[in-house]
Amino acid sequence: MYKKRTPPNRSTRHLVRKHLTSQQFAPEGAEKTVLLHLYRAKSPQILAELYAALASEELRKKSVQNALELLVQENLVSRDGRRRFSLHPEAHLGEGVLSQNPRGFGFVKLASQAAGRSLPGKDVFIPKALIGEARHGDRVLIRIIRTGSDGRSEGVVVALLSRGADTIAGIYSERQGEGLVYPDDPRFPFVMRVSGGLRAEEGDAVLVRYRGTSRSATTLPGEIVEVIGPADHIDSHLRLVVEKFSLPHQFSAEALAEAAALPEPGPPDNDRVDLRDVEHFTIDGESAEDFDDAIAICRTDRGYRLLVSIADVSFYVSPGSAIDQEAYLRGTSVYFPSRVLPMLPERLANHLCSLVPDEDRLAVTAVLDFDNHGKLLESAFHRSLIRSRHRFTYTTIGKILVDREPAIRTEHAPFLAHLETARELALALQSRRRQRGAVDFNLPEAEFRLDSHGRVAAMEQSKRTLAHQLVEEFMLAANEAVAGLFSAREVPALYRVHQPPDPAKAEEFVRFVRTLGLNPPPFVNSSAWFAEVVKASQENSHQYLISNLVLRSMQQAHYTSKNVGHFGLAAECYTHFTSPIRRYPDLLVHRTLLDLIAGKQPSPLYNGEPLEQAAEFLSAREREAVTAERDMHDRLKICYMAARVGETFPAVISGVTDSALFIELQELCLSGSIAVDELRDDCYLLDQKNYRLFGEIHARTYRIGDTLAVTLLAADTVRKRLHFTPADTANEANATNATIAAKSTKTAKKRAR
Repeated sequence: MYKKRTPPNRSTRHLVRKHLTSQQFAPEGAEKTVLLHLYRAKSPQILAELYAALASEELRKKSVQNALELLVQENLVSRDGRRRFSLHPEAHLGEGVLSQNPRGFGFVKLASQAAGRSLPGKDVFIPKALIGEARHGDRVLIRIIRTGSDGRSEGVVVALLSRGADTIAGIYSERQGEGLVYPDDPRFPFVMRVSGGLRAEEGDAVLVRYRGTSRSATTLPGEIVEVIGPADHIDSHLRLVVEKFSLPHQFSAEALAEAAALPEPGPPDNDRVDLRDVEHFTIDGESAEDFDDAIAICRTDRGYRLLVSIADVSFYVSPGSAIDQEAYLRGTSVYFPSRVLPMLPERLANHLCSLVPDEDRLAVTAVLDFDNHGKLLESAFHRSLIRSRHRFTYTTIGKILVDREPAIRTEHAPFLAHLETARELALALQSRRRQRGAVDFNLPEAEFRLDSHGRVAAMEQSKRTLAHQLVEEFMLAANEAVAGLFSAREVPALYRVHQPPDPAKAEEFVRFVRTLGLNPPPFVNSSAWFAEVVKASQENSHQYLISNLVLRSMQQAHYTSKNVGHFGLAAECYTHFTSPIRRYPDLLVHRTLLDLIAGKQPSPLYNGEPLEQAAEFLSAREREAVTAERDMHDRLKICYMAARVGETFPAVISGVTDSALFIELQELCLSGSIAVDELRDDCYLLDQKNYRLFGEIHARTYRIGDTLAVTLLAADTVRKRLHFTPADTANEANATNATIAAKSTKTAKKRAR
């Protein structure tokens, strides 16, 4: 446990320092100045050089000498002889950007480290008490104080190198005639008192330029530099998310100029196969604007031939171009309800690389031959020129293949045979995946409907139909086929991998499953075992909960140059080939594939660096995009539920602690919590072994998996949380309040008489 450290004066500093070990020592004043100079110096410094260099810092020679003595004592600085000083080889110093948690602690991903040491594999954890004056987004110099056996490091901030951005988005409010802005990002633990600048209305989202201080403060001065708009509007939320996650949202003039100069597709050359006579079609959602994949299918003597044609983004985006550099920095498109931050400029994403009907488009086509049972017999890959014949939506495909509506089938009669064949192959592919042990989660997601004013009008579960499954199976097949080629040729390539769950998490999941009354087979850490449990849960009310917990127990999928397989898909090798419009890794995969097609040896480098470095960066960009998308969904859910405080909903308990029950509103895909203090009918204790709370007096229990009716108490728009109470408790409270109100009215009437 670290003690909270306040800035001491000279006379009491030794009293504070005796509570810190030498490894946790954080320099102050003159010591910090001297240490920073030595950190930035390229060679050992003699005293005379230090005196001269630090004269501008108004440090006396005696102060420099005292600082050096203390730094040497703390093993941060080495002394060569008596007058040459440099960083100690065991100082373990490094610099990076601080990412702070709202609870105060933080993490630093080191960009560089002193003394030629290798960087830690994981971000360095900084306890709240050892962050000092640094804030989220600041560039800091840290000292690693320990590294555990799991490779996780812990550190202390020894110096602030530079402040982060000087603008923050927040919500404007007036209090007693004073303008205040509360940061939208809870990682900034202060309020801004604004004066001057632009004027805003109560509740507006605004952008503030603030003036920081050298010490931590709860209130900082600033001025409004932009009024974003009403805080409950979708575009205001979008801008708040952009600012919170520093998402690139504007293309440079160079990238836009390059996009404008790109040519329209012409006739095929010798390196491109003309497939315009093949009846391709696309299947997407109603609101989709970019169509990066098209399919064509037919029956053969051996079974089926499937063509998966993907927009040839690599033809238009050359390595090192302005478009390419900006796409890499984005890493992926970021999708929000009715809005998108694209990876590529609009001319590419929505025009040249969008496989719209009745237009010639450049593509990369995977030709996949399957037998009648969906087994891949052989594959071939070509640069191609295609012409989509029709754009289908998921809804239309559902009406044709599932509902079999006569009028819709008649309208699309020329495509019926293709669609029926596609249905047959998709079901065969799905069956083979399940047989080999792939986990089928099939988790619903929230779907938002906005009104004409950009506010949430309705929210419901998205529906996943046969049409979604059909497209998904074909894309999975194409991705596996490309990865199989890379693996067989043993070429340097980017893979999409998913490793087995941590054994400890897997065993905890097994114990939990048994508390729900399920009787799974003996545990084996294999995808087939998890698939069996998910399948078994479909027969009772626990399917949603089990699928969620399986996801939590598993590791995150990511990109790497090392093929270790995909656990969830039960695939020996897998990559992402099918969406180069919106995922930069797919663009790299296309470049590797096209090198093989052209007879070239793919490079093991990207931009002069090992391919693995690009894989790590792109995995991080993907995680950031997913987090931003979830943040937007949470905002819209809170906005929607804020008007439903007091309403009652069916819920399932998804987690239990000694202070709260965590619940899921499955119909709305919402999460929330019930504080244990709201359970007023008994004194509840946590039975961690059985994942439940139980009452000491009446023995009532609340167990994970139980269903109950809950009433919404509050929608916390700051922390994006929903607070509930059991409906019976709410009813009792309402009845009590009604009784009190009636008695008060009766007493008042008596007094009036």
